[in-house]
Amino acid sequence: MLQSLQAIQAYRQGEPVNPERHPWLHYLTSAEERIVNVERISSLDQLKNANPVLDYVERSLRILDAKKLSYWMKDALEQVLAWSETAKGGTFKDRMRWQSEGINIFVHNSGSAQLYERSLNEGQLGGETAIISLLIEAHGLIGQQIRGEIPQSEGAALLESVNSGQLTAEELEQVLLQLNHCVIGAVAPELWEAVGAEVAERIHELVIERSVRVEETRDRLRRMRTLSIKRGESFDDVYDKLDQAYRLQELLEPLSEKTFWYAEPALQDFSLEHFLKLMAIATRNEGLGNVRHISFERLMNAMYYDYRGQKKINVYKLRMMEKYLNELDWNAIRSGQMTHSNPHLSHRLSQKEQLEDTIFVEFEFSAAAEKLIAFCVEAEKSPLYERAVLLLYDLFELRRDKYDRFHNEEVYLADMNQTADYKKIILDYVVGDRVIDIGPGGGVLLDLIEERLPDKKAIGIDISTNVVEALNRKKQLGGHRWEVMQGDALNLKDYVEPGSIDSVIFSSIIHELYSYVPYNGSKFNYDTIAAALRSAYDVLSEGGRIIIRDGIMTDPPEMTRKLRFLQPDAMPCLERYSKDFAGRKIVFEKLGDNEVRMPVNDAMEFLYTYTWGEEAYVHEVQEQFGYFTPNGYHDFIRLTLGSSARIVTSSHYLQAGYTEALADKVELYGEDGVHVPLPDSTCFIVIEKRTGKE
Repeated sequence: MLQSLQAIQAYRQGEPVNPERHPWLHYLTSAEERIVNVERISSLDQLKNANPVLDYVERSLRILDAKKLSYWMKDALEQVLAWSETAKGGTFKDRMRWQSEGINIFVHNSGSAQLYERSLNEGQLGGETAIISLLIEAHGLIGQQIRGEIPQSEGAALLESVNSGQLTAEELEQVLLQLNHCVIGAVAPELWEAVGAEVAERIHELVIERSVRVEETRDRLRRMRTLSIKRGESFDDVYDKLDQAYRLQELLEPLSEKTFWYAEPALQDFSLEHFLKLMAIATRNEGLGNVRHISFERLMNAMYYDYRGQKKINVYKLRMMEKYLNELDWNAIRSGQMTHSNPHLSHRLSQKEQLEDTIFVEFEFSAAAEKLIAFCVEAEKSPLYERAVLLLYDLFELRRDKYDRFHNEEVYLADMNQTADYKKIILDYVVGDRVIDIGPGGGVLLDLIEERLPDKKAIGIDISTNVVEALNRKKQLGGHRWEVMQGDALNLKDYVEPGSIDSVIFSSIIHELYSYVPYNGSKFNYDTIAAALRSAYDVLSEGGRIIIRDGIMTDPPEMTRKLRFLQPDAMPCLERYSKDFAGRKIVFEKLGDNEVRMPVNDAMEFLYTYTWGEEAYVHEVQEQFGYFTPNGYHDFIRLTLGSSARIVTSSHYLQAGYTEALADKVELYGEDGVHVPLPDSTCFIVIEKRTGKE
């Protein structure tokens, strides 16, 4: 067994580490900070009582230990692997001292090589020790080149050992191949299986053929978006569009010879445009010519937290940063005159004393914003959560319908995608060639139109950046023909020509516009619904249709129902709901510990939210699902669109699932005390545009 593995084994069995004999192990075991790439961990809690850096070094040494190599090669590689991560170790005091001495603890391969050299006695750096130091500095180079993080020119330093006659080209090729197997295989054996052939090819090109690949900055950035591209990101389409509009290639050229640290784990959840904006921001650093390394480590560490025991992207911070970047103009970035109106968030390019070759790209939240975001995290799944999120919206002036449902977004979209059966009936009423789906969500209806009406051109329009990005990824992965664009449902003529659309579909979206979009200064405003209908009507061709599937109220609205609750949480939930519901005042008369009497439409609004459950409460309490009775809807359509608008079909029904979901939660009784079913929840209305007389 390798001596280094014996030392680690002894440490794990409780023996103290001798700093003089094994300084590398002393640095690793005394680490008070956990410095890891978060890509490879599933929970941040794993880091509290573990030493992942030491674990990784041990795995790499075990791979080496199993190899049959010459004595000198195995001995040299053992020292390389033992020292390769030491710059991530040390106590806080050690790290402060190292930094003041010019050791780059933030670029761990360089810092580790510096620590190794400092451990040698004076005059010992030369021959084999010089090769070891060189290999420590370059131990992850090939893998980082494959990821796009390091320019190909960095590999030239490895050839010094050949040029000086210390190694033959064949020896260097072999030692690099074995080293890379150890460092990449220690991350994950399957990762080595995936990239081993490319690693061998690149080493051969560099060492034997003396060929350095020339990669443009664009190609390197594409490699850094590998995971996003696998998820459906259309890198070249977006890049070309931005390049044409803002001369992106020229703007990013100063990054061509820079080394990036933690770029992919820090930025993989940002859209490509936001990723590129952050890269462009880095080019605006004064003295960039003297900078060799650009680090996103601090941003990476700020982007994650644990939710239900699993590592989770901090979507609270992500959405604030997205809004910030959306409002940051490309021309302002180019000029370096970047200003922002929100006092609670700014970007920052920083450097450390004695480390002029490294800059850090990060975001800085105000103390109030940091505390509020921390409060949101702590308040998840508690009654305080909705209040915390609403405060966050207000602090950053967010429009609710432009953003997702934070930590339960995936569950919400999955639930929305399950409504496909209800949406199929819509297809029977679609006319013409061009169809707009307002608020397409997960793209269920777009898929149905493409599958069942292949001659139609389907266009999804959504105000949400996140929805549009997700749909574009889905389109790319699935090769879909439908289109998607970001736009405002209240101003469709800004995106499509008036008279050019044959069908406009509002599937469970008008109530969200009514609930979330301030119109003439107020939400829950019928003028918002009128604006949405007129917006759609303006772009319709003659004979075109508006198709509405949405919430409905019950006639007569003054009718009451008695509710008997079957679960102990229902009454407290109703009392809380009556205070929190934003749409209107919810009225109820308490008849007993588990019984109330209330207007039927107030009862249904409460039951819709009660059905969704606690995690959706913060959002559902802001939405009014039913806003018209059937007769009221008809009158409003005629008043808004005039005599040329003809209602060709109108029906209402109880959406399947509510009865089952509420069966063990509540019983409804009429005014005569007789048990009654739930009233209708949903309407289906088709409006046709007729320019002539009926």
